[in-house]
Amino acid sequence: MKRLHYTQKPIKIFGVPHFEKTKKLQRLPLETAKKYEGVLQCFPKVGIRCPGARMCFRTNSKKFKIGITLETLSFDIAMSIFACQSAHILIGERKNARFAGLAFPKNYSQKSFEGEFTKSDETEDITVFLPTAEIISDAWVEIEDNAVILPPTEYKYAKPMLYYGSSITEGAHASRPSNAYNALISSRLDVDYYNFGFSGSAKGDLDFAQYICTLEISAFVLDYDHNAPDVQYLKKTHAPFYKYIRERKPDIPIIMMSSPDFDYAPDKAQRREVIKETYTCAVKNGDKNVYFVDGETFFGSKDRHCCTSDTTHPNDLGHYKMANVLEPVIKQILEKTN
Repeated sequence: MKRLHYTQKPIKIFGVPHFEKTKKLQRLPLETAKKYEGVLQCFPKVGIRCPGARMCFRTNSKKFKIGITLETLSFDIAMSIFACQSAHILIGERKNARFAGLAFPKNYSQKSFEGEFTKSDETEDITVFLPTAEIISDAWVEIEDNAVILPPTEYKYAKPMLYYGSSITEGAHASRPSNAYNALISSRLDVDYYNFGFSGSAKGDLDFAQYICTLEISAFVLDYDHNAPDVQYLKKTHAPFYKYIRERKPDIPIIMMSSPDFDYAPDKAQRREVIKETYTCAVKNGDKNVYFVDGETFFGSKDRHCCTSDTTHPNDLGHYKMANVLEPVIKQILEKTN
């Protein structure tokens, strides 16, 4: 078997801004995370872990291994090792990929681990969703000695979308990172994305909007409703955050959405009206590239009670239903702007 580490071509990393410069599996470079320490609570872990990060390549190897070394490894009462600390492997084209399994630590003291997988000798794309809840020190691929490894198929829409929001955005409580609503949309529509969901930390801070505006993105999803401490805070921050982004990125589509856990908090209707007011004012002021998605519609009318794990965070079914509502909106945007 021959081994290639995540920094070696033709392996390609998606979902990590500045990766080509830093060669680090950190969604925020360490110096950037330090700069926003006051904005992103739980520093440094929440700032530099990598939800949505994908390690991708193509190979004809009938057997291959995926290995991971974690810098951190911590227990979360709400999510298992399979959901948080494991690498999840998909084989084949993104729209129709099959789940091959996962590489996972056997316990909370094993920071380095491997998984072995089998496939045919056809040259196929391999997409590895990297662990979402930990800082990653290393990741590697092993293929058979006589096999080839090639660059992955590029995304149809290569300029990433950016999702900014809460632990829901981050994919919390999905059993696999590829089951998060933004990951599902990425696979279905073949669009790259950055996941800037920050658990308990994304609160519409203009300091962080400044950083977002430094990134080249194709669309922006504004989804921090759930992290706002109360309605008044949301009202104080939501419109200014939108305006800051719009002034500096006048051409990108901006999608505003309210949170999906509408049934369980008495102020959700008020929060929705705050977001809808930002949207309505934007349209009145001539913004023709802004969209609103009502979080109450995400879970539909059938089996709503089955869609969260704790009345707040969507489970797999909840994320799936969110993707179903958002997909046609984003599809229309991508087809119109590309």
